[in-house]
Amino acid sequence: MTQDLDVAKKRLAVAHRVTVLTGAGVSAESGVPTFRGAEGLWRNFRPEELATPQAFANDPKLVWDWYDWRRGLIAPLNPNPGHVAIAKMEGQFPEFLLVTQNVDGLHRLAGNKKIAELHGNIWFTRCTDEGTIAENRQVPMPEIPPRCRCGALLRPHIVWFGESLDYDVFQSVLSACRACDVLVVAGTSSVVHPAASLAGMAKDSGAFVIEVNPEETPITDFVDVHLRGKSGEMLPLLI
Repeated sequence: MTQDLDVAKKRLAVAHRVTVLTGAGVSAESGVPTFRGAEGLWRNFRPEELATPQAFANDPKLVWDWYDWRRGLIAPLNPNPGHVAIAKMEGQFPEFLLVTQNVDGLHRLAGNKKIAELHGNIWFTRCTDEGTIAENRQVPMPEIPPRCRCGALLRPHIVWFGESLDYDVFQSVLSACRACDVLVVAGTSSVVHPAASLAGMAKDSGAFVIEVNPEETPITDFVDVHLRGKSGEMLPLLI
């Protein structure tokens, strides 16, 4: 482990373009539930039954009740040392992008500004008519379902099951992964696509790939360095 950590630190020390990809493991260390399995069950509904355009069209109040509950769980939580380390990394490299699959907003609270939120952000709403996006941190929501000033329903600014990722956001992610000197993949199982394909893309484009995870994943065999451990423990050591 010490040798791998030293190699990773040396590559970061000479890097100019760095991309970081994070997943649920980073947020879990702050206490964010995964919302999968029994942990995510709410009123006998599974996330896959509520996080869809169809569910929102059928019963927007039910969907918003669920998101209001989730926001209430996340609101008191704070960034952990892994979040803080990534925020510090942003200021260390001429070109940097944080790509996250998490929607909890903890990276923003930690200080990251150069960020691509692949699946959206639970603290933002989007007007179903005008498409305008606005931050809203009210917990609980004073009105459910909330409405825009124009009168249309607001929806969570989240990429739901059955929806495509934002085109412009994903194009910026692809560009960053193809151009980076180093890609750090932290706290993700690397099984959810298209994010799971980014490490291979970066590797094929010449990047040095560092994986930080307590467990082996589908990308462990081809990354340059696998740092076995939690992101909150390993990422601070990298910087």
